[in-house]
Amino acid sequence: MAFDTGKRTQTPLLKRGGAFFRQWMLFARQFARHPGMVGSVIPSSPALVDAMLEQVDWASTRLFVEYGPGMGTFTRTVLERMRPDATLLAIDLNPDFVGWLKREIHDPRLHVVEGSAADVRRFMAGCGHQAADYILSGLPFSTLPRGVGEAIASETAAALRPGGEFLVYQYSAFVRPLLEPRFADVQDRIVWMNIPPARIFRATRTAALAQAA
Repeated sequence: MAFDTGKRTQTPLLKRGGAFFRQWMLFARQFARHPGMVGSVIPSSPALVDAMLEQVDWASTRLFVEYGPGMGTFTRTVLERMRPDATLLAIDLNPDFVGWLKREIHDPRLHVVEGSAADVRRFMAGCGHQAADYILSGLPFSTLPRGVGEAIASETAAALRPGGEFLVYQYSAFVRPLLEPRFADVQDRIVWMNIPPARIFRATRTAALAQAA
C-alpha cells in the first residue's frame, strides 16, 4: 500500500493559496482604482451566491447573462449548475477582469466580452441569442454615472424573455426605483452572511412588458 508523505498534498495547497492571493490582490487593486465599478473590496460569500441562484430553473435555462463578473465568483457556480448545452454570457467593462476570466476559466459555454451592460442585446445577438432567461448583476448602481443605471435597467427588461428574471445584489436599496417601473414583480431581501450584508432583488418581466418592449 502506498502512503502519502504529505509532499504531494502540500504543493497543490500552496498553488491554490498562491492563486487565491493573486486573485484577491487583483480584485483589491481594481477596487482601489475603480471603486465606482467594483461594489466591494471583498468578493461575494458562498451564502450570497447560493441565495442569488437558489430559485433559478436550471433545467429550462438556455441563456444566462452576468453583468460585472469580476473574478468569476458567480461565474464558476453558474457554470457548475447550467445545462451542458446552455450559454453563459459575461459582460464586464474592466479589461483586467475580462482577461482573467478568459485565462482562468476554460469552458465552451462561457462567452466573456468587454463592454457595457447597456449593450446587452448586441452582445446576446453576437453569441446567437435573442432573449435571456436570467440576467444577474452585481454592478454598483448607486455609483454609476447619471442615466447609465436607467439605461441598463431598460435594456435588461427588453433583453429578457417573458417571465425571465433580473437578479441583482447590492449593498443598498438604491436600485429598487429603477426596477419597479420596468418590472411588474420586484422582490427583495437581505443576506446577512456576507461582508457587508447584501440586499438581493428578483425582478420578473411579464408577458405584458414583453409585448410593449
